[in-house]
Amino acid sequence: MSQEGYDKLVAELRHMESVELPQVREAIAEARDKGDLSENFEYHAAKREQSRLLGRIRFKQRILEHARVIDLSKLGADSVGLLCKVEMTNLGNNSRMTYTIANPHEANLREGKISIKSPIGQALLNKKKGDIVEVRVPAGMLRLRIENIEL
Repeated sequence: MSQEGYDKLVAELRHMESVELPQVREAIAEARDKGDLSENFEYHAAKREQSRLLGRIRFKQRILEHARVIDLSKLGADSVGLLCKVEMTNLGNNSRMTYTIANPHEANLREGKISIKSPIGQALLNKKKGDIVEVRVPAGMLRLRIENIEL
């Protein structure tokens, strides 16, 4: 995992624990004060939200427990690997695209980060500049030429 991704995950976890969880607990307390809990929709909705939030918190805690931050200075840019920024050309329509190969928890297409476990990420892994890669995606077969690799 990148240091940026690790820091972002820690910040999300802290926000959930210090802001969202107290808000949910407050909503439960307010709903409980309204009387009969068996027919209190607000109480049940707040309890469901608390359960969902606690599940998300446990999930992020588990990710952080097992996360390893990668030292970029020890990586090489001679072949595609985790955290490499890959510029490539789609040979089918001659369009250029650039993606960073990321941990599945950091993948975000809007930010140009694709998962190392995605079909494209898997196909690019360990390839070098100039290599042509064929990838089967839901839309069909893609032929990509790797133009540049950087960290």
